[in-house]
Amino acid sequence: MANNETKASKLIDKRIGELGDWRGKALSKVRGIIKEADPDIVEEWKWVKPTNPGTPVWSHNGGICTGESYKNVVKLTFFKGAALNDPSSLFNSSLDGKVRRAIDIKENDKINEGALKSLIREAVALNLKSK
Repeated sequence: MANNETKASKLIDKRIGELGDWRGKALSKVRGIIKEADPDIVEEWKWVKPTNPGTPVWSHNGGICTGESYKNVVKLTFFKGAALNDPSSLFNSSLDGKVRRAIDIKENDKINEGALKSLIREAVALNLKSK
C-alpha cells in the first residue's frame, strides 16, 4: 500500500469513528463491500478545504465512487453511474444527471451487497476499458 493510500485509509477510519452512529456503521459496511468487490481498489481522500474536512474516494484506473455522510444519508456517488447497468435499482439519487448516479443510504436501509459489488465491478471494468 502506497503511503498516500495508507494516509487516506487512516482518514477514512477516522471519519467512520467521528460519525459514531449508524452513518459510521453504514460507511464502514459499504467500504468493506467495495474492497471485497475489487481487492485492487485504491482509497483516496480528496477535496479538503476549510469548509470540508475531505471526502473518501475509491478508485481503480480512475474514480469509482465517493462516500459522503450527511445528517440523514450516507451517499455513494458513482462518477460514471449513468453508464452502469443497475438491474437492482440501487441508484436512488442524482438520477437526472448526465454522468453521475448516487445511492442514498438511510438509517434503516438494508444494503444489497451482491448488487453493490456488481456495480463496483462494472465501474472498474468501464474505467479499465476507457483507459
